[in-house]
Amino acid sequence: MSTSVGRESRTEATRLLCAGTYLDSDFRRRVIEELVEHEERSIAPSLGVDIVPVLAYALRARAQDVQTALWLLVFWGLFIGVEVGTGSEDSAADPFGLGISLWSVLYAIVCFLQWTSAASAGRGSSVYVLDKRMMREAMRGQVRVLIPVVSGVLAVGYWLYALIQLIWGSGSWMAIVFPLLLTLPIWAHRARVSDVMRNELSRKEFARRERAVPYTEHHRRVARAIDREQYAGLTIYDSGRPFLGMGRPYEPWSFVLELKRRKDADPAAAGPAPFTARTVVELIRPRLEALRDSAAQTSRDRLKDLEIEEFVYLPVGPPRPEVDYAGGSVLRHLAEAVDEGGEARRYFLRIRVGAWDEQVVATILIRVHTQGGMLVLEVVPHVLMPIKPEFRAVDVIAARGPDNFLRDGLRALLSGPAAGFASAVSTVSSAVHGFRTWLATPQYGMPDGPATSVRELAGTQTLSLFQEMDISRYVKTVQDRIASGVRDALRSQGYETDQFEQQIVQISEGGVFIGSMSGGAVASGAGAQANTTKSGGS
Repeated sequence: MSTSVGRESRTEATRLLCAGTYLDSDFRRRVIEELVEHEERSIAPSLGVDIVPVLAYALRARAQDVQTALWLLVFWGLFIGVEVGTGSEDSAADPFGLGISLWSVLYAIVCFLQWTSAASAGRGSSVYVLDKRMMREAMRGQVRVLIPVVSGVLAVGYWLYALIQLIWGSGSWMAIVFPLLLTLPIWAHRARVSDVMRNELSRKEFARRERAVPYTEHHRRVARAIDREQYAGLTIYDSGRPFLGMGRPYEPWSFVLELKRRKDADPAAAGPAPFTARTVVELIRPRLEALRDSAAQTSRDRLKDLEIEEFVYLPVGPPRPEVDYAGGSVLRHLAEAVDEGGEARRYFLRIRVGAWDEQVVATILIRVHTQGGMLVLEVVPHVLMPIKPEFRAVDVIAARGPDNFLRDGLRALLSGPAAGFASAVSTVSSAVHGFRTWLATPQYGMPDGPATSVRELAGTQTLSLFQEMDISRYVKTVQDRIASGVRDALRSQGYETDQFEQQIVQISEGGVFIGSMSGGAVASGAGAQANTTKSGGS
């Protein structure tokens, strides 16, 4: 296992994504779909996470759902079989004339309604007791959150109605006993999830456990491909889906500058070496390294962990197993791509800052062109958003400990209908996807770039104000070092820097720089207006 894999497999982001495969069935489905069902696709770069343990836990969570669903199927078969065997003389209790009483139909409806309401509220397959925040939102009349409250009332209503009917002598003992039996697989399911959260995915245990890997040889083959790709210095991309894995673009900018010699420049000052993109990159790197070293010596700022890497994007080409990720091949691509300025193969200097326990990641990509007497600088910052807060339920579940046996049983009783239906849906979906994968044989499919990023699938839509402030500071600080490196590169080669410095000042202040202009008008900023006037009128 490489040093990168060893470091990233212990991060908080990796831990939360592993827990998310148990807590969010849709996230788990999309992880397996992207990594297993589309084995022909290379994966997006993994920033701050190790994807292999996430896949391993996703497969384990799916297998657990299937096991629970099979036990529920057995109990449902017993439920209906006993009803058919005993029959019913009451036509009102046997609405379909099949010997099946109204109770099994009624309980099936409760299961469906509770699962539907949980899904509509955006909750995962692991259905827990409604928290206080959700109850408060329900009291405010938010329909999306009110639905699961109604479903809970339906479940309690069923038990009360069945109990009253049994006491009055017009009910059936099966209406009580069999739903209780159906609760047992859900109870066992919740106990296993709690055990995983407590003994494998708690902060303390996750930090010292061995890296989780898939069990089967098929999935191990996928894991080996992921390990080759997720921390490599190159990535395969589809032209319609660039920069996957980096997050959202964050105020990208670029400029073009004509290279003009200073009048007072010594013709021999530039030396024999040509002015190339490599020249600029080699002057930017020391400034970024100095920034990192200075932060490490004077503060706990995340800039002390700033990572600087050269990175190259390659278009989709040979089949996935034939792409060479060996060190020599990567170095060759980097050396050739840095100065070629091609459209397909693209070189970037990648600067990454992982903040907030790798939950907020700022990545700045830099590309330089120096052909045709021009300097073109492209700076493309990206931000990976924080991981969904519901994944942090792993810490709540782990903190409950093993001494909540009866309390977990009551939770299983109340959430059993929805959880049982969810496990059935997950099993049917797994069977369909497994058959589709077997039929398509994706390992022999046409090569393709990644369609999505596992890390991005787990992200939220917003940043907190503190996180916004941190991201802005990281990006602006790095951009200042980039500007100083480019300025020194121009000076060392005897080129004018006045126009470059003016452009950088304008860009850093959020303004607009225009080299020359004839007529027209420009406005910048919120509420700004621009007007033109003509002689003889307004």
